[in-house]
Amino acid sequence: MSLTNTQYASIMRQYDDIRAANRHLQNERYNEVTAICPDIADIDLAIIDLSMKTARARIESDSSATNTDELSSNLKSLNNRKAAALASVGKPADYLDDIYTCPYCKDSGYVDGHRCICFKKKAIDLIYKDSNLKNITDNENFDTFSFDWYNNTDVDPATGLTPYNNMQKVLNVCHEFVDNFDSSFSNLLFIGQTGVGKTFLSNCIAKALMESCHSIIYLTAGEFFDSFKSDEYKSFGSSKFDTSFFIECDLLIIDDLGTERTSDYSFSNLFTVINERLLRRKSVIISSNLSMPDIETRYSQRVFSRIVSAYSILRIFGDDIRCMKKLSPVKKA
Repeated sequence: MSLTNTQYASIMRQYDDIRAANRHLQNERYNEVTAICPDIADIDLAIIDLSMKTARARIESDSSATNTDELSSNLKSLNNRKAAALASVGKPADYLDDIYTCPYCKDSGYVDGHRCICFKKKAIDLIYKDSNLKNITDNENFDTFSFDWYNNTDVDPATGLTPYNNMQKVLNVCHEFVDNFDSSFSNLLFIGQTGVGKTFLSNCIAKALMESCHSIIYLTAGEFFDSFKSDEYKSFGSSKFDTSFFIECDLLIIDDLGTERTSDYSFSNLFTVINERLLRRKSVIISSNLSMPDIETRYSQRVFSRIVSAYSILRIFGDDIRCMKKLSPVKKA
């Protein structure tokens, strides 16, 4: 995932703050134990001095192996004394070791020249349009999903399924999408009337993938198209999205396609993003109240062709859950 210079600097400042906080905690620990056992401070100074002598001995060509071995033995003895002193005040041997929030990159953000998983998590948080997606997914996720809102009586003539049976199949596809996200490439299109659970399912998937540190961008269709209106939207200072993220993120979710104002969208930008992500094998989830013929009419045959050929089209039907929740507030989900 690419980042603007401003975003990158913001993340690196987070690492500066983390290292400063950990150094402060380490100093507090040191002051705590040396106040109780002053010998620990003397041992520490001796360890530092001997460590420097050992390092010099190893790089000097005329140093004998016996001298180096003796220094190493003395250093080990000092470390054992320090551990015993810490144990005498009820602290573990590593109590005064350097403290790292991330043990992999040691709070540098990088492991062997590559961005650490903790860096990626910080980037994910930074590029969300706001914190609402995380707040939403606390309530809208696979654990809170309920079949109670889908009746098992009315049969859809087109599929021969009840809303309940249909949702069972749709939910299985969603779980497979998450389970196989890193090993196979797929895209989803949720279509159906308002309130049948399209956005809820998108949030379920987003929540599951966020927990495994995948980068996700969620936008309504209006937000997506607005981001291309002028160059000012590509500046992180003016907008919470750099449109390059639409190509780079692990999963792009475009919600309520078709609800944007006609004057706001650009067919070419939608096609470019969809097509480029197909070429890069990066997944997209789209939800829409439009029917497939309406999508073709509204967004051109080129967009329609890409969707038909590369997306699993999941039709959801049933009653408006939002209305039912207002009428039946006792239900949990």
